[in-house]
Amino acid sequence: IVGFVKKTILDDVNIVVDNALIGFKKWSIIDVNDRANCLCKMADLLEQNYIELLSILVREAGKTLNNAIAEVREAVDFCRYYANQAKHELNNATHKPLGVMICISPWNFPLAIFLGEISSALVAGNSVIAKPSDQTNIIASYAVNLFYQAGIPQDVLQFMPGSGSIIGNALTKHEQIAGVIFTGSTEVAQQINRNLATKSYDSVLIAETGGQNTMIVDSTALPEQVIADVITSGFDSAGQRCSALRVLYLQSDIADKTIHMLKGAMDELYVGDPCLLATDVGPVIDTRAQLGLLSHIEKMKKQAQMFYQAPLSADCIHGIYVAPTLVEISSIKELDREIFGPVVHVIRFGADKLDSIIDEINSSGYGLTQGLHSRIEDTAQKVYNNIKAGNIYVNRNMVGAVVGVQPFGGEGLSGTGPKAGGPLYIH
Repeated sequence: IVGFVKKTILDDVNIVVDNALIGFKKWSIIDVNDRANCLCKMADLLEQNYIELLSILVREAGKTLNNAIAEVREAVDFCRYYANQAKHELNNATHKPLGVMICISPWNFPLAIFLGEISSALVAGNSVIAKPSDQTNIIASYAVNLFYQAGIPQDVLQFMPGSGSIIGNALTKHEQIAGVIFTGSTEVAQQINRNLATKSYDSVLIAETGGQNTMIVDSTALPEQVIADVITSGFDSAGQRCSALRVLYLQSDIADKTIHMLKGAMDELYVGDPCLLATDVGPVIDTRAQLGLLSHIEKMKKQAQMFYQAPLSADCIHGIYVAPTLVEISSIKELDREIFGPVVHVIRFGADKLDSIIDEINSSGYGLTQGLHSRIEDTAQKVYNNIKAGNIYVNRNMVGAVVGVQPFGGEGLSGTGPKAGGPLYIH
């Protein structure tokens, strides 16, 4: 047992909003440098409590140690990046905060995204009501307590663990809410958008949702690099990243060789206990997610042109694991939604079909991340100019966007800007 959670109830919503309105009045007029210094102190506290944070991330969220280390690093980066930007660009006289912001964060990055949303809203002078995912309340609670130690008043940042459909819905409908920062499913983002639209004034919505992320690999690509990048993009974090690879387009000329190499690389993955340094792929988040993924895999197995799975270790017998899976299909239209787990779908294409597969990818309506492996500059330019995606990666993996270097966000069904970890976010 990692800890216990007492959830907030509907009766708490008005109390929390009233507290946030009081907190906002005093926090919004505090000097910008003082607010930024609280974020700098928070970054220091994250580093001082590194081991405890890693332990909770591994035990509550099933993160491998490598992923947990990267997540703490990203959370620190968010705090320092937004603090530095606020000191140089914000002024209370000219940059007015919005008011009470609701920050609703996901379980797949329960520290980094949680802190990225909150720190940006706080440093801009807003008060925040934080509603983390139901699966990862403990790491969120620990982080909120660090914020208090860093100097954030308790009425300026309030923690509301609880049901998304009850608490989240009530908060986003509340007349006193100025805006929502949300990371999660497209369907919930659309519901929040409808809730905000009922108000008598314009509310801000920043939403980062899922994606039917694809990677195009042509015959000029370096096979060894492709394999490493597909393995990382598709199976790291058990495929539970917004930006993870879902559909791999392989040029027919190299498809057989690449698939053979992929199978060999998958055989080398150790799937098991995330506490162990040797583990490459940990569990999925909960039994519901596992059952949904296994159901999809069973359905695909019956119609797939090729099907392959990595072996599971003995650690996995009693855990919530899904084997990394490779499935060959004919068209992206066979997938009616994002499959959020360690499943990569392969589609072959002819050398003369690049234009048509770009159209096919765009037709999904998503637009988060796109990968390309090619040594032809014209191909890179064509994909860059025509693919509708917020983040396009050429000759590298598609995950692990770095704060301040690769601002992250999508378009269409994948959300609305501005991009997180970028220069426009706190504005």
